[in-house]
Amino acid sequence: MRDKVLHYIRDRSLLRAGDRVVVAVSGGADSVALLRVLLELRGELGIVLTVAHFNHQLRGDDSDSDESFVAELAQQHELPFFAGRADVREHAASHKLSIEHAARELRYQWLIKLAAEQRIDAIATAHTSDDQAETVLMKFLRGASTKGLAGIHPVLARDGVRIVRPLLDTSRPEVEQYLKSIDQPWCEDETNCDPRFARNRIRHELLPLLQRDYNPNLRELLNEAAEVALAEQDYWQRKAESFLERCHKPPGRLLLRDDISHADGLLAEPLALQRRILKSFLERYGLPTDFHHIEALRHCALGGASRVDLPCGWLARREGDWLELDPPKTQTDDLAGSYKYPLPIPGRCAVGEVRLIIQATVVPADEAAGETPGSLLCRARLKQELTIRNWQPGDRFRPAHTGSEEKLKRLFAEKRIPADQRRFWPVALAGSQIVWVRGFPAAHDFAWVPGSGDALRIDVLVLPEE
Repeated sequence: MRDKVLHYIRDRSLLRAGDRVVVAVSGGADSVALLRVLLELRGELGIVLTVAHFNHQLRGDDSDSDESFVAELAQQHELPFFAGRADVREHAASHKLSIEHAARELRYQWLIKLAAEQRIDAIATAHTSDDQAETVLMKFLRGASTKGLAGIHPVLARDGVRIVRPLLDTSRPEVEQYLKSIDQPWCEDETNCDPRFARNRIRHELLPLLQRDYNPNLRELLNEAAEVALAEQDYWQRKAESFLERCHKPPGRLLLRDDISHADGLLAEPLALQRRILKSFLERYGLPTDFHHIEALRHCALGGASRVDLPCGWLARREGDWLELDPPKTQTDDLAGSYKYPLPIPGRCAVGEVRLIIQATVVPADEAAGETPGSLLCRARLKQELTIRNWQPGDRFRPAHTGSEEKLKRLFAEKRIPADQRRFWPVALAGSQIVWVRGFPAAHDFAWVPGSGDALRIDVLVLPEE
């Protein structure tokens, strides 16, 4: 296992010589094995280790025993030790989160804060290949695309610190065999068998059933699928963006065929890339990107139809060698009244009064970490629909990373938003509470943080003038 982990770290460039690494150790087999193998490798890798343990206070005396176990393990190996704790149940209840989401949110908040205080370069977590297989299967069952099927990423950047997963190519049986071979005990957490948690049902019921009755190598196949999806997602997205840089002319024009060489344009590309390009093309205008819309658009591009209706009143039509998007017709002659529209999650709404389309997109948790801190909303804290309306006198708002709630009028002045634009400035509400304001970070109490599950991004598309 030592050599396998060393190869994985080097192959994925997870750690560099001189890195200060905090190892997140719960006391369970996976995290204890991660610490022990990194202890064996630290000289070869040239890294400095610190141990961190977060007490979720979910299991009474057992939680305290786990903390003591990890503290003694760190002392035994003469490593710095840091412990954090929080009342996860209270946090889950007050923020309307599941216990799993609340635990991850608080744990990652604390780890990232610790990393900043101690000038840590990387946080090492003990996700194994079994965790990867379970994650991919969960996302498949929820209807994930290639991006989602990439599963757990080997490395993520968050607030200036890397989160690395050195055991992602190592299985749980290998972990336990390694610990037994070095006579290293670990703690057992009985909640890992609690069927109330979806991941536990997949781990202990669904995956064993599928392996027994359908394919004994299913875990390996799911890990291979994640590996392929991660690389292909990156490759094809780069190709699609490169194409759009050459052949997309705002507003809403996409080259289908070059009149002279016929060597460029959408129709010169293979089918897989055509679909990727059209998906990215629609996303640039805030439009939905499900398979049926993309295929209808491709049918139009191929000449099978002269036009195709798209959601939110958009129209796609073929004009010679170009595919053109026409925005919805909007009311621009009556700007005297207020507006109020429902915004489904996920979904979009057109605000004709100010020529905007506002789109709500669910961002998987493993992708949200790469977004600007404070820019996303916590999906678990929102219902299935938000309300979009214009600013009203007396509205108050607290953006993420700020100290207190302020009147929006004052925030507009600080941001130098022209007075004549403020009346129609869009805000999003969850119930009666403002959770998003155009041009500002998400609301402090609703902002996404690592460990809080999926996130929600709200984008604004300005419709071109006709």
